[in-house]
Amino acid sequence: MQEFQTNKGDLTQSRLIDTPANIINQGEVLVKVDRFAFTANNITYAVMGDHLRYWQFFPPSGDNAEQWGIIPVWGFADVIESSSDALAVGERLFGYFPPANELIMTPSKVTPANFMDASAHRADLPAGYNIYNRVNNEPAYDRANDNERMLLFVLHLTSYCLHDLLESNDWFGAEQVVIISASSKTSTGLAYGLADDDRAPHVIGLTSERNLEFVNSIKAYDSVMSYEKLETIDPNKPTVIIDMSANTDVLSRLHTHLGDNMRYTSNVGLTHWDEPRQVDGIIQQRSHQFFAPSHIQQRMKELGADEFGKRSVSYTKNSAAKSRAWLKINELDGVKSLADVYQDVCDGNIAANQGLVVVM
Repeated sequence: MQEFQTNKGDLTQSRLIDTPANIINQGEVLVKVDRFAFTANNITYAVMGDHLRYWQFFPPSGDNAEQWGIIPVWGFADVIESSSDALAVGERLFGYFPPANELIMTPSKVTPANFMDASAHRADLPAGYNIYNRVNNEPAYDRANDNERMLLFVLHLTSYCLHDLLESNDWFGAEQVVIISASSKTSTGLAYGLADDDRAPHVIGLTSERNLEFVNSIKAYDSVMSYEKLETIDPNKPTVIIDMSANTDVLSRLHTHLGDNMRYTSNVGLTHWDEPRQVDGIIQQRSHQFFAPSHIQQRMKELGADEFGKRSVSYTKNSAAKSRAWLKINELDGVKSLADVYQDVCDGNIAANQGLVVVM
């Protein structure tokens, strides 16, 4: 059995570690990870690993473990041993897992729909990442949709939260929304939602020349342009920016071009994770880091969990259905294959229409 680890001091470096056999205690279950998705979003988890405590979810094994971390992934797993009265062998789970063969979990607050992992080292981590869905109890569950769910559900949940942020703040007074890194799956999920919203401002997708044809082809944006052409955006219109890239050169140019009409920037993704965060020209006082779990928690309090769930599930189903037309799933054979493509993910060399799924 193996687990995939990343060097916390140099995210481009990874290693595979052989792990000993797992032995469970009373109240625990052992799950076998069946498959998981790996996207640029996982690199964001690594970049924010210390700041947002992503490294704490799954402590690494092996020598010099303090130098290494395990990037959490979204996927499916099956219970293969159980010392818990609440979960039986054969249960299938969807949630947050390590890129590894197995995981020991401590089920708590178990309902027919889900449960929390109460493992001690996860006790003070964001609750949204500790919830696991018991998918065999879902009336419409179909294993054929597992890959799409892993790849898109979580990203499009963030898309929904961003749409909700914009809408609930009356678009921050903007007449146009600019989405940087328009080819990313979170960006396209947001663009589909804005396209379906008659109240939304004009939506501009900014992307690289390499992805220009793809972004135009999905017909989610009102207009699309390359980073080289961003100065053609109308600077006289109040503008809100959703930045999925952390491309500070692009962001600085855009802020400078828009000046006082840059009303609000939501910093979301880190596809350009290795660039400096502080750059002249960026209006920091109107730029805010977006953290989806915090938004989810707040809106659940305001709307109630059931209403939030109803709205978000409806949104993500719609955006995922639209993505189905172009999404090409590339299944990889185990964590060794993930190690083979990991550098390409770090470098942003995975095609925009491709989704990586690791099958264990």
